[in-house]
Amino acid sequence: MKQLFIIIGLFISANALAQTDTNSIVVHKDPRIDLLVKKQIEINEITTRNARRFVPGFRILVVSTNDRNKAMNAKSKLYQEMPEVPVYLMYQAPFYKLKAGNFRERKDADDFIVTLQRYFPSGVYVVRDTIEVNPDPAAN
Repeated sequence: MKQLFIIIGLFISANALAQTDTNSIVVHKDPRIDLLVKKQIEINEITTRNARRFVPGFRILVVSTNDRNKAMNAKSKLYQEMPEVPVYLMYQAPFYKLKAGNFRERKDADDFIVTLQRYFPSGVYVVRDTIEVNPDPAAN
């Protein structure tokens, strides 16, 4: 009787080992899936490009006034004296705010403020702002 159980046990275990070898999984992948993955990577790159373009940093507040002409004159003066510096004129009711520069570090803004104070002797401050990492000069 013991021998019968041993023979049946060996038969079952041999059958189980044989089944694990034959139960391998074969995946047939459609080659169009790779094309879809590549296309999704391209779409993600394009849609997140602008989000990576703006980072926290500092700008210099040159003028904050409710007189539009004063703000436009200051902007013109800044363009004439320093054409390489990006200038941003924003309206936040009731004030026009003219900001200059894109500085990642406050120290850089503090160094540049000395230059701006030659043209605008009072009311020039360093402020926190969202800056452009690679500003487009044509957009100003």
